[in-house]
Amino acid sequence: MKKNKNSRNFNNSINKEYFISPEGIRIKKIYTANDIQKFKHFDNLPGSPPYTRGPYTTMYTERPWTIRQYAGFSSAVETNLFFKKALRSGQNALSVAFDLPTHRGYDSDNELVKGEVGKAGVSIDTVEDMKILFKDIPLIKTSISMTMSGAVLPVLASFIVAGEEQGVKTADLSGTIQNDILKEFMVRNTYIYPPKPSMRIIGDIISYTSKKMPKFNSISISGYHMQEAGANVLQELTYTIANGLEYVQLATKRGMSVDTFAPRLSFFFCVGMNFFMEIAKLRAARYIWSFWMKKLFNPKNNKSLMLRTHCQTSGASLTEQEPYNNIIRTTMEALSASLGGTQSLHTNSFDEAISLPTEFSSQIALNTQLILQNETGITNTVDPLAGSYYVEYLTGELISKSNKMIKEILSSGGMTKAILEGKPKEEIEKMAIAIQAQHDSGKKVVVGVNKFKSTEKTKIDMLEIDDKKIRKQQSISINKIKNTRNNEKVNKELKAIIDAAQSGSGNLLELSINAMRSRATVGEVSNAIASKIGRYKSNVEIFSGIYKKEYNHKDELNKISLVRKDFLNEFGENLKIYLAKLGHDGHDRGIKVIASAFKDFDLDVEISNLFQTPDEVADTAIKNKSHVIGVSSLTAGHRTLIPNLIKSLIKKGADDIVVVCGGIIPQKDHKYLLENGVSAIFGPGMPIPEIAIQTLAVAKDNLKRTHNFRTSRIKD
Repeated sequence: MKKNKNSRNFNNSINKEYFISPEGIRIKKIYTANDIQKFKHFDNLPGSPPYTRGPYTTMYTERPWTIRQYAGFSSAVETNLFFKKALRSGQNALSVAFDLPTHRGYDSDNELVKGEVGKAGVSIDTVEDMKILFKDIPLIKTSISMTMSGAVLPVLASFIVAGEEQGVKTADLSGTIQNDILKEFMVRNTYIYPPKPSMRIIGDIISYTSKKMPKFNSISISGYHMQEAGANVLQELTYTIANGLEYVQLATKRGMSVDTFAPRLSFFFCVGMNFFMEIAKLRAARYIWSFWMKKLFNPKNNKSLMLRTHCQTSGASLTEQEPYNNIIRTTMEALSASLGGTQSLHTNSFDEAISLPTEFSSQIALNTQLILQNETGITNTVDPLAGSYYVEYLTGELISKSNKMIKEILSSGGMTKAILEGKPKEEIEKMAIAIQAQHDSGKKVVVGVNKFKSTEKTKIDMLEIDDKKIRKQQSISINKIKNTRNNEKVNKELKAIIDAAQSGSGNLLELSINAMRSRATVGEVSNAIASKIGRYKSNVEIFSGIYKKEYNHKDELNKISLVRKDFLNEFGENLKIYLAKLGHDGHDRGIKVIASAFKDFDLDVEISNLFQTPDEVADTAIKNKSHVIGVSSLTAGHRTLIPNLIKSLIKKGADDIVVVCGGIIPQKDHKYLLENGVSAIFGPGMPIPEIAIQTLAVAKDNLKRTHNFRTSRIKD
C-alpha cells in the first residue's frame, strides 16, 4: 500500500490532540491508510490461518452465531422448564449456571451453605439432579455449556452419566465445560484445591475427553471474569491467551499430541462498552493464538491454530440506576461481539445489577440476539469491518502489545508461575481501582449514574427465590439417594478417588464418573479429593495510592479528611473497619476496590479472607477491635448471611459493632435488612467517597451511644 503524502500531512495536523486508552494505545481523531502500513495481520481470508477475519470461511452468511443464554434458576425442575421454553423461543444451545455451593463442592445439606442454595444458579447434588435438569431435552442434539471450574469433576461426571441414562453415548455429547482454574486463582475465586493438583485435574479432563468425547470442548479458557474483575481489554486478551498456552503445555508434557486435543479448546471473552476496541480484541485474539500455537507447538492440523470463542456481554457495565438503559448497553455489546466474529453469545438481562434475572428480562435478552441476527443485515457478509483504518489499527496495536506481554510471561516461566507470584492478579486489581476512581470522579461517563441522571426511580419486577425451600427439597433428595444406593459400592469408588488423589496415578474424571454412576454426591467426590490435597486459601492484599491519584475532586477528599479527623478527635482513635465477604461468593472486585480507596482516605482498614462464615467474621472483627463491619454481597445470600452475622455479634457481646453492606441488594430487601440490624446499605454506582462519609457518620452516631460499653468490652 503506497503512502499518501497529503493524507499524512492532514493526519498530522488534525491529530495533534489525542488520548491514551487504558490499554496504553494512542487514540487519534482520524485514521488513514498510513496508520496501518506496518501491520500484516489483515492480509488473510476468513477460514485461513491466522484467522484474523474469522475461523470459518463463510462465518454467519450460512449459519449465524449460536445463541447460548446462560441460566440457572434455583432447582433443576425450575431450570429445566426455563430451558425448554428458551429452546422453543429461538435459543439453539444451553448454558448452565450453577449455584455457589455446587461450584465450591458442597452438598446442599451442608451447614456451611445456608442462605446460598439455588440463589445464583441451579443446585446440583447428584446425577438425579442432572437428569431432571435435562429432562425431555435430547442431549444427542443439544449443545450444553457448563460454567464450572471448582467442582468440575463430579459435575462433568454427572453430565456424562445423565447422558448415558438418557441413551446418549459419551462420544455423542457436545458442548463445553469451563474447567479454567488458572482464571479462578486470578479473579473469580470459585476454586477448591491448590494450583498444582488443580492443574492435574485439568490434564485428566483433557486426556479423557480427547479420547472419548470428540464433540466436546474440554476447556473454555476464560477472559470474561478478568474484565468483570477490572481488567482492561489488553490484560484480558493477554492473560487469556497465556492461560491457554499453559494448558497446551500441560497436555503436551503429559505425552499428548497437540492435534489430539487443541482443536477442541475454546475461549470465552467479555464484551464491554468500548465498542471498537472489543471488536479489535476478538480479531487480535485469533491472530495471536494462531501465531503462538504455531511457534511453540507446530501442529500439523490447522484446526489446532484456530481460536473459537463464546462471548458474553458485560455484567459490570450494568447499572442499578435507570435499569432500562442496560438494554441499550447489552445491545451495543452484542453488536460488538457479532462484528468481532464470536461463535456463540450470551446477552445479559437488564435487571442483573439489581437481582437475579426474571423470565421477562431473560426474554428481552434473548430477543436482542434474534433481532441482530434477523433484522440488521450483519449476517450478510463476513468480517464487515475488515479494512477499517481504525479497527485495523486497534487490532494491530493489540497484537503488538499482547505479543510483547506474552513473550515476557513465557520467558519468566509461564502463566502458572506468574499467577503463583500474584502479578496478573495485582495488575487487574490496580486497574479496577483506577476505573472506579474514574467513575466516581466523572472522568468516565456512565449515563444515569454520574451524568444525565434521572430524578425518577424505575420500578421493575424482581425474581424471588426461596433458598430455605430449595435447600429442604435438595436435602430430602440427598437423604433418599443415600438410603437407597449401594453404599458399599459408593465407598469403594470414593476410596479409589482418594487413592488416586494421593498417588497422582489414574484419571480422576474416569474415577469420578464411576462414583457418580453409583450415586455419590458432588460433595462426597469433592471432599474425597480434598481429604488428601486440602482446600486452597488465598492471601489478601490491599493496594494504596491508586484511587487517590485518579480521583480528581480534592474538595471531596478534603471533606472525608475533615470528617475522619473529627471522629479521631472525638473518640481518640481512627475508624476501624473490617470489610468482609460472607459465604461462598468469590467476586471480590468491589470489596477490594473499596478497601483500597478507604486506605487512601487514611481509614484503618482490614479485609477478610474469602468464604468466611458469619461467626468467623464476627470473631475477627472483635479481635481487630473494629467499629464497623462492611459486607459485600453479590449473589443474593444477604437475607440469611448478614442477619446471621448480626446475631453472632449479639451472641458474642459485640452488638456495638456497626454492620453496613453493599453490592447487588434489591430495594425490596432494604427494609428487611434494616429491621434486622443493618445500619446502612450502599447500592451499585454510589461513589466511594460518599460511602466513606456515610460510614463515618453511622459509626460516629453508634459510638456516641455505645462508647462506654465498647470501652469496657475491648479493655484488655
